[in-house]
Amino acid sequence: MLDPALLGASLYVPATHSRLEQVLAGRANEARSVIACTEDSIGESDVDAALAQLRDVLRHLPEKAYGPLRFVRVRNPEVLRQLLHIPGVDRLHGVVIPKADQGSLPVYMRELEGSDLLVMPTIETIDAFDRDAMLAFRRELSRPGVRERCLALRIGGNDLLNLLGMRRPRDCTLYETPIGALIAQLVLTFKPHGFALTAPVFEYMDDQALLLAETRRDRAMGLVGKTAIHPSQLEVIEAGLRPCEREFAAAQAVLKNGAPAVFKFDGAMMEAAVHRQWAARVLARANAGSRRPPDAAEA
Repeated sequence: MLDPALLGASLYVPATHSRLEQVLAGRANEARSVIACTEDSIGESDVDAALAQLRDVLRHLPEKAYGPLRFVRVRNPEVLRQLLHIPGVDRLHGVVIPKADQGSLPVYMRELEGSDLLVMPTIETIDAFDRDAMLAFRRELSRPGVRERCLALRIGGNDLLNLLGMRRPRDCTLYETPIGALIAQLVLTFKPHGFALTAPVFEYMDDQALLLAETRRDRAMGLVGKTAIHPSQLEVIEAGLRPCEREFAAAQAVLKNGAPAVFKFDGAMMEAAVHRQWAARVLARANAGSRRPPDAAEA
């Protein structure tokens, strides 16, 4: 299984995008992961055109070892069924499942039988506000054959706000809305059981300072990546996800051979046993952010 920290800033593009092949191949920008969308970003009348373009594009993509991590956000199980029959689907790393819950996930997983594609279910239905429903969803995710294929859970912030009849205000991060408390609850429900979560989209492309502030809050919440809707957001999100030098040095000190059980570092108490898991994730995040899969043309 891939390390979810490799996702970084996941660039969303409509599957009808005129430069879809260049984006998925990693020739258009420096995204570490790309998600071609056949769901909310296109209309119902455009689905056939999106699938037609995927048929043209997938067979020309480099092997999975080259370029960004590649995913398709499918619209429904029927679109997934059609995608799985497209030559070159093996050049994808996985699929994003929209509006996933304990009822819909098994339908998608049945379609994926015999495939090695990873899945990233998206939490964005009214069930997200129901603790019992999320526990049932966690049990579904924990089933053999599902857990080992679940790279991360994506949090659909705008869909969740829509269920509240709200839109993110321009002057605050998502954490100053009711979704901030929900994100904390989702982290507490899924993360202790081994499921990584990624952060929602930030739709205001003209406020990079607020995007950076929100991404730092995402990192503090333990989220491993964040959706980007424009290439101009990639560098900002990556900067927000990247550990600072002090955090990196502290993590190295915790993992150093012979580190004392309790010691002072950078003005803080460090406990090797308690902070070891945190330190390992910090180094994994730093390593993931410092490298990008090689370009096929350069290999």
